[in-house]
Amino acid sequence: MGPAVECFFHEPTNSLTHLVYDEGSREAALIDPVLDYDQRGARRGTAFIDKVMQRIQAQGLRLVWILETHVHADHLTAAPEVKAKLGGIVAIGRQVVEVQRRLGPLFGLEEQDGRQFDRLLQEGERLPLGRFEIRVLETPGHTPACVTYVVGDAAFVGDTLFMPDSGSARCDFPGGDAGTLYRSIRRILALPTDTRIYVCHDYKAGGARDKFAWETSVAAQRADNIHIREEIAEAEFIALREGRDKTLTLPVLILPAVQYNMRGGRPALGADGKPFLVLPLDQV
Repeated sequence: MGPAVECFFHEPTNSLTHLVYDEGSREAALIDPVLDYDQRGARRGTAFIDKVMQRIQAQGLRLVWILETHVHADHLTAAPEVKAKLGGIVAIGRQVVEVQRRLGPLFGLEEQDGRQFDRLLQEGERLPLGRFEIRVLETPGHTPACVTYVVGDAAFVGDTLFMPDSGSARCDFPGGDAGTLYRSIRRILALPTDTRIYVCHDYKAGGARDKFAWETSVAAQRADNIHIREEIAEAEFIALREGRDKTLTLPVLILPAVQYNMRGGRPALGADGKPFLVLPLDQV
């Protein structure tokens, strides 16, 4: 049997937080924890993540890992809040430093070496989780720092893939590349066909579907993904992906989210010690 997985949907940002654990040892990892954020008032909140943490405690789990699949542009991370209450090692892909180098100057980030995180992960690393291991796959393309976490028969793919009726991630952010994304997705789809795939977002396929969904499989993606099913070659995917990206607007929370998340959820502090965000004008 594979690990137990519980998924928590944050509807304001259409984002998923995933809890994966070994039922024997009760060791757990939390993937992509979401913080509530009121953009109009620039206020953070913990109502959503509090419910997730209550579930972790109710299940008698010991949180070992707090894992980010990438530097998100559509929600703020709750990793520091989770660590403060439940412990755990906060980790992200090693190429977060590339995101910091590209975008750090825009937001006044001086430390562009990943030190904001407890651990930087690289291809092939295996992190212990009870009787399971968390295998790290570097899957860039959406961003340079994207990683997929494979735990037994479950794969947590971040934004790299969506549900089959929704396709794949955009590639027009700094450091993104459609060809790289294609090759990353093919690595994921080379996993066993019965591998469970958990996505990071869902939008009901643009309204074509009645319910939100976030679990699929390698077999379903290979057969039915509208962007990258089995018979779609790399050149065709690149043309489709780049064409679609030209029609997309920026995520609503991209300016607060990127600077917050590449700091590991610790915003810049003013001379008075109070947190603040930067709003660059005419630069994005």
